Amino acid sequence: MPDQQFQLFFEQYQEEELRSRPVHASRMGDHRFDDQIEDLSAEARTDRLASRKRTLARLEAEIPYDQLSRASQIDYEVFRHDLREGIWLEENLRPFEEDPRIYNEYLTGSVYCLLTQSSLPPEINISNAVARMRRLPAVVAVAQTTLTSPPLPVLETSIVQNRGVIDFYEKGIYDLVGDTPQLTAVREAAGELLPHLSRHQEFLENDLRARATKDWRLGSEKFDRKLQFAVNAGITAREVLERAESEFERVTSEMAVVSRQLWGTCFPGRALPPEDDAGRHQCITEVLAVIGREHGEPENLLADARATVERLKTFITDRDILRLPKPDRCELTEMPEFHRGNSLAYIQPAPPLDPDNTTIYAISPPPADWDPDRVESFLQEYNRHMLQILTIHEAYPGHYVQLAYHNREKSPVRRLLYSGVFIEGWAVYTEQMMLDQGYGDGDLALRLTQLKFYLRAVANAILDHRMHCLSMSDAEALDFLMTRSFQSEGEARLKIVRSKQSTVQLSTYFVGRMALHELRQNIQREEGEDFDLGRYHEAVLSNGSLPVKYLDEVVRERLRQPR
Repeated sequence: MPDQQFQLFFEQYQEEELRSRPVHASRMGDHRFDDQIEDLSAEARTDRLASRKRTLARLEAEIPYDQLSRASQIDYEVFRHDLREGIWLEENLRPFEEDPRIYNEYLTGSVYCLLTQSSLPPEINISNAVARMRRLPAVVAVAQTTLTSPPLPVLETSIVQNRGVIDFYEKGIYDLVGDTPQLTAVREAAGELLPHLSRHQEFLENDLRARATKDWRLGSEKFDRKLQFAVNAGITAREVLERAESEFERVTSEMAVVSRQLWGTCFPGRALPPEDDAGRHQCITEVLAVIGREHGEPENLLADARATVERLKTFITDRDILRLPKPDRCELTEMPEFHRGNSLAYIQPAPPLDPDNTTIYAISPPPADWDPDRVESFLQEYNRHMLQILTIHEAYPGHYVQLAYHNREKSPVRRLLYSGVFIEGWAVYTEQMMLDQGYGDGDLALRLTQLKFYLRAVANAILDHRMHCLSMSDAEALDFLMTRSFQSEGEARLKIVRSKQSTVQLSTYFVGRMALHELRQNIQREEGEDFDLGRYHEAVLSNGSLPVKYLDEVVRERLRQPR
C-alpha cells in the first residue's frame, strides 16, 4: 500500500508539472499541450516555486518512507532530491532574470522539437508549431521586462543564438515543414513573429548589453552546493578537483607512452625527443598533429560517420558488449545550419514519454561561412580517429544505446528524473571500454585519440573549478587547454566560453566516468572468471539513469537475476 500511495503521489505531481509546463511536456514526449507555452511571468514562476515547496513538504509529511520497499525508497529519495535541487537553483541562480539564453530555448526549442521529434501526424505537428509561434511574442515581452544584469559572456552567446532564432524563422523552419498545404499558415506566423525577434535582437545588443555587469563566476560556496546537487554522490567540489588533477597526470603519462610507440612511424629517421617533461610533451603534441591530418573531406563527414556506425554495431554484437536496442531507431542526419559551429555532433534522444520516436544523431560539416584555415583546423580536431570515438560516445554504445535502455524503465520517477552524471559518465566510460575490448584492432593512433578525448573530460572538471572558484583568467585557461590538454585554439576558446555559462556541467563527465570505472573494477574483481561483460553492462543500464551513488546496490541486485 505505501508503494502505491507514493506512486500515486508522484503521478499527480507529474501531471500538474506537465500541464503547467507545456514545453517541458513536449520534450518529455507528452503531446497533449503542444499548442501551448507556459506563463513565464514573475507571478507564474513564483507560484510554481511555491507549489514545488508545498509538494516537498507534503511528500515528507504524507509518505511513510520507512514502510516503502527499497526500490520505492530509492525513487522517493530521487524525487525529494529533485525537488530540493529545483528550489535551490531557482532561489540562488534566478535564471529567468540573469540568463537570456533560457528564453532562446523557448523561442526555437519549443517549435523545433515538435517538427523533429513528435510521433503525431505531420499536419498536427505543424498546426501545433504555428499555434506556439503565435504565442512567442509574449515570451519576448517577458524577457525584456524580466532580464536584469546578466553576465556579459552569457549575454554574448544569447545574442549569437538569437540571430540563429531569426535565421530559423526566416529559412530553417521551411526545411522542416517541407511542401505542405499548411505552408501559408507557417509563413504568416513567422512573418508576424520576425519583427518581435528583430526588436529583441536590438534589446539584447543595446539595452541589455549596457546592463550586463553581473560577475559570471559562481564562487566557491555556490559552486560546491550546485555541484553536490548535480552529482548527488556525497563528494565535494574540492574532492572532485583533487581527483581530476591526479587523473590528469596519469592520463598524460599514458599518452606519452603511446606517442613514443607512434613516433617512429610518424617521423621515420628522426630522433625521439628527450625523456623529460618537455620532451614527452613535444612527442605527444607532434604525434597528435600528424594524426590530425588523417581526416576526410567536409562533404564526406556524414558518409564517414555512417560507415563508423555500421562497424561499431557489428563489433558490439560480435563481442557481446551488450544487446543493442531493437529496432534501431537512431537516425544519423546532417546537422541543421543554425546548430553548427560549436561541435561536430550532438544526440537528440527519443523522449521518455514517447520512447518509440526517433533518436537524432546529428553530424555537422563546417559552417558554410568558415574560411579554409578554420575548416582545416576543425577537420584536424575531428579527424577520422576522433570521429570514431565521438560516435562511440554519442551513439554506440554511448548515449543512444543507454537512453534507449533508459526509456524501458517502468518506474515513472526513474524514467522522468534522470542523472546527467550517470548519462555522461556512461558515454565517457564506453570510449576506453570499446578499445580495451579490441575495437580498432590495436590501432595506436585511435588509442591516443581516445586518451586525448578522455583528457578533455578530465580537463573540463579542472577548468570548471578553477574558473569559478579560483579566479583562473582567460589567458591561464587558454594555456591550460592548448598547452597541457592538447586542444586546438578554436576548441579551447569555445570551452572557455562554455565554462563561463554552464557551471558544474563540465564536471559531470569526469565524476560519472570515475564512478562507473570504479564500479566495474570492484565487481569484476569479486566475480573473477565468472564476470560476464555483456551481462554486467546490461545490469548497469537496467535501472534508468540513477544517480551514481545507487549503482553499486542496484547493479548487484540485477546481477543476481538471470540475464
